[in-house]
Amino acid sequence: MIDAVQRDPEAGYPHAAAAAPADDATVAVLSAQLGRPARGRPAVVHRCGHGLPTVVRVDPRLEDGTPFPTTFWLACPLLRSAVGRMEADHEMVRLNERLAEDEGLRSDYAATAARYVTFRDELGAPDAPLAGAPTAGGMPTRVKCLHVHLAHHLATGDNPVGAHVADALLPMACPAPCVDTSA
Repeated sequence: MIDAVQRDPEAGYPHAAAAAPADDATVAVLSAQLGRPARGRPAVVHRCGHGLPTVVRVDPRLEDGTPFPTTFWLACPLLRSAVGRMEADHEMVRLNERLAEDEGLRSDYAATAARYVTFRDELGAPDAPLAGAPTAGGMPTRVKCLHVHLAHHLATGDNPVGAHVADALLPMACPAPCVDTSA
């Protein structure tokens, strides 16, 4: 067993922007991890210790032009499951209470949301910005999805809610790759 999911010291918006769209083999791996076809021209921005995608960046518009405000997507099934348990344990409720009470967290979260939107909109040029499109995960006023926040943090190092989730879960041990890539 290895500590398969860890923070990446290279994480940042420039690194996330520079990731090339996934090739067909990687899209097949992502689709297997997600249990459905991967969408939005995914680009791997974070990998686990097994070399598999942990977080992908997706275009701000899907292939048919539909706006897709969730820029970073958590691909790792083990991590998605662990985050789901945190959500089921009401961690979002606790974080929303902290957000309401902690002005520093509220300010950091709002600044993170602004940087997220700027990054997302720059990805889609010239088709973006997605004028009026929401941010992801409830930013900047509430916490709605811990998966999105953790994915954003792992990709960029820039999300205080995602950092909180990472602190609770990482490093994450994994007994074996979640997908067979030998085919």
